[in-house]
Amino acid sequence: MKILFIGDICGSAGRQIVKDRLPDILGQQAIELVIANCENAASGFGITPRLVEELLACGIDVLTSGNHIWDRKEILDYMAHQPRLLRPANYPSLAPGVGLYQGQTKAGTDVAVLNLQGRVFMPTIDCPFEAADRELARIPASTKIIVVDMHGEATSEKQAMGWYLDGKATVVIGTHTHVATADERILPQGTAYQTDVGMTGPHDSIIGMRKEGVLQRLRTQLPVRFDPAEGDVRMNALLVEANPATGRALSVARLCYRID
Repeated sequence: MKILFIGDICGSAGRQIVKDRLPDILGQQAIELVIANCENAASGFGITPRLVEELLACGIDVLTSGNHIWDRKEILDYMAHQPRLLRPANYPSLAPGVGLYQGQTKAGTDVAVLNLQGRVFMPTIDCPFEAADRELARIPASTKIIVVDMHGEATSEKQAMGWYLDGKATVVIGTHTHVATADERILPQGTAYQTDVGMTGPHDSIIGMRKEGVLQRLRTQLPVRFDPAEGDVRMNALLVEANPATGRALSVARLCYRID
C-alpha cells in the first residue's frame, strides 16, 4: 500500500495547493492513506475547526500537529469531537485531544497514526520515547501499518526517534522546521525515515512568513507581527510504499509539487 505524508500546511497558500493538487495525486498514485501536519494552517499559526473540516474534505485521512496546535483557542473544545485531528501524545493528559489515531483505510487496511513532540529547543513536556512505548502498546498486533509524526526542532532528537522505532513503525517522519531534508531512507529493520518532510506553503519566505518581518525581528529583537508569505508555493511530501502484511516499508520517495 502507498502512504502519503504532506509537510506542514502553512496559511491559505498551503491549503490552496492541497486543494488544487491532492485529488490528482491520489488518482495517479493509488494512495491508500494520506496524513498531513496542519498546525500552521490558519494564517501560519494554529488551525480552526472550519479549516480542519476543509482539509479532511480534500482527501486527507488524518491531521497531525505540534506545539502550535494551541494557538487558536476555538480548537480546544473541538478536539474532543474530532479523532482525526491529533496533538502530540506526550502533552500532559489534561490537555485536550489525543495523540493516537486507529482506524481503517477505505480498502479495509488497519492503520495507526501517532503524533509525538520533541523536547530539545521546544516546550518542556513529557518524554516522547516513553509516550511512544505507551501508545504503541495500545495498538493491536493485527495493525501493521503505523505512521509516526515526530514534531521537533533538533535533527538529533528526530533521528534518535527514528532509530528507536526502527522495526516498530512503518514510517517515522519529522515535522516542524519547514525545511525538507534530503535524508529519506529505509532503516535496517524496515522503517521509512526522513528528518523533516518540509513545508506545504510559500517558499519565497522564511519558513512560510514574509521575509521582512522575520528579518526585522532577528535584527532588532523587538516584537514584530509575522504575516504569511505568498510566492513560490510548493507542497513537500513523502511517499512510502509498504507491505500491509508486515508493516515494513518497501520504498520511500521525497516529493515536491508546485501549482500548475
